[in-house]
Amino acid sequence: MSSSFFIKTKEKAKVAKKGNNAAGPKRKGDSGGKSKVQAKKPNSKYNEEISSDSEPESPVVSKKRQSGEEHEYDETPQEKKLRLAKLYLEQLKEEEEKKAEEDSFETDLIAGRLQEEVLEQKGKLQRLIAKDLIPPDTSEIRLLRGHKLPVTCVVISSDDKCIFSAAKDCSIIKWDVASGKKLHTIPGGRKGTEDRHVGHTAHILCMAISSDGKYLATGDMNKLIMIWEAETCKHLYKFTGHKGPVSGLSFRKGTHDLYSASHDRSVKVWNVDENAYVETLFGHQDAITGLDSLSRERCVTAGGRDGTVRVWKITEESQLVFHGHQGSIDCIQLINEEHMISGADDGSVSLWSVNKKKPLSTVKKAHGCHGDTELEQPHWVASVAALQNSDTVASGSHNSQVQLWKCGQNYRGLEPLFIVFRSGFVNSLKFSSSGQFLVAGVGQEHRLGRWWRLKEAKNGIYVIPLKRKSPSQEEAKMDD
Repeated sequence: MSSSFFIKTKEKAKVAKKGNNAAGPKRKGDSGGKSKVQAKKPNSKYNEEISSDSEPESPVVSKKRQSGEEHEYDETPQEKKLRLAKLYLEQLKEEEEKKAEEDSFETDLIAGRLQEEVLEQKGKLQRLIAKDLIPPDTSEIRLLRGHKLPVTCVVISSDDKCIFSAAKDCSIIKWDVASGKKLHTIPGGRKGTEDRHVGHTAHILCMAISSDGKYLATGDMNKLIMIWEAETCKHLYKFTGHKGPVSGLSFRKGTHDLYSASHDRSVKVWNVDENAYVETLFGHQDAITGLDSLSRERCVTAGGRDGTVRVWKITEESQLVFHGHQGSIDCIQLINEEHMISGADDGSVSLWSVNKKKPLSTVKKAHGCHGDTELEQPHWVASVAALQNSDTVASGSHNSQVQLWKCGQNYRGLEPLFIVFRSGFVNSLKFSSSGQFLVAGVGQEHRLGRWWRLKEAKNGIYVIPLKRKSPSQEEAKMDD
């Protein structure tokens, strides 16, 4: 009895002690309860620190950012000046870079143009156009009529908007290319009215227009050179000095220096701006029949029956003499500064280089022959033209043909392209600057005389379009 009572009493005491520890208040001296509470407290304390520290973190950072933002808006005058100065420097840097890019682009363009000019001067710039040309339809060729007698010469303004023509009726007509209408007409006068008539009173043989379109020059059988304002066709000056008919005129490209050639065998130089005569050059042994020039201070001439082509170096006061044709050389044209084409009454067309005394290439009987078999004679070549700095040239004859040619590589050959038939003497040919059309001055008679007369021919100007092959035609040709 006593032992079982003791055990039960002891168990009750343990239970009571547990109850006191769980429900009773903490005491300073109660080390046992404190140790048990602290054993669990570190984890809860660690968790509480994480949660409590993370709650005020965002407010603290936002306050710092807010203070920073307030600092930005509340910058001092010195800081503001510094910031604006930096912005200004950045803008200047951007502008300089942009300007440098523009200058570089302009420099490249200028360099390209200069390179083209150098190639032009050396005669090495050759635009390959001939391979793309195709014959025009007859319906596309326009006839401009206004002259009563054979047309002897034509020129085209550098912008390709106007054509000037002159004829044996002593008149000059300015045409609009787009509409084909007359813009101005300067009528010719009768022989003996030279003192009172403003204009020509004898056959006009040649004409030229300055590259800027300011001046028009015309020369006639009366040894006179007339200078006109191209825009209004107002008469400005009259140059006298030649002792024979004026047969060739050309303005030096980019200037108002005028070169003239005459049957008196001389070449004269004039300054149109100053209305002044400059000098005279001699060398040909027969009447000069044609003249041409480009940018250099030189010109080329055809010497007719003396059988020579000459290059005149104006500043050096010297000349180069070339031989090749068997007949009278009646026409000449520069292709570029180093190459030229000429035609003669022996029916031949020749390509020349200023560095060779003989032709680079000659096509004999270029326009065929006429007459009986035993008395067969070649058709005279009355006119030639060249599309500048290209491989395309043309020739005209009294057999009513305009023949287009392709120049070979380095101008060492002539290959026929196609023929445009138009009844009459093809007295003058000129390509437009753009190469979009060719103008032919046609008449019933040769420009230098009256050896034949083709009654069926019409005195006028033919505007011949220079058509190009379409991409589909190119593809079809490649497939073949």
